[in-house]
Amino acid sequence: MNTSDPNQVTPGRDLSGLKVLIIDDSKTILRTAEALLSEYQCWVTTASDGFEALPIIATFKPDVVFVDIMMPRLDGYQTCALIKANRNYRDIPVIMLSSKDGLFDLARGRLAGSDKYLTKPFTRQDLLSTIYSHVLPHLQATHERVGDGAAVARE
Repeated sequence: MNTSDPNQVTPGRDLSGLKVLIIDDSKTILRTAEALLSEYQCWVTTASDGFEALPIIATFKPDVVFVDIMMPRLDGYQTCALIKANRNYRDIPVIMLSSKDGLFDLARGRLAGSDKYLTKPFTRQDLLSTIYSHVLPHLQATHERVGDGAAVARE
């Protein structure tokens, strides 16, 4: 009987080459998440707000975006909505980060198009489990569609 949790983080699970964009106005969050994900051989880039992140998304083409909700200029809800409204980027999983965990905040994140909501402070396990459960299955499905010729451009 296998009692291991499939989302349990283990060093052997390969994240090598996963492209992660972290958008947060907290330098501490940016440095911490970047250091953690780099240990798992992810390619990580950061932005301090949504406005700065938009051109990065176009050039970096991340596999997942972690975005703080409360930021200057363009907040996380607006950033998520813009990503999801663009046909080239709408399939990128967007994970909202916030210290707010109320029902209204969760609902607003879903309305903006977020795929998951992580409450700060989050743990290493929270961050990596989110990638394993929301990002890797999405990437695998995308690669399978492309690999069997079934991928169709959605206009």
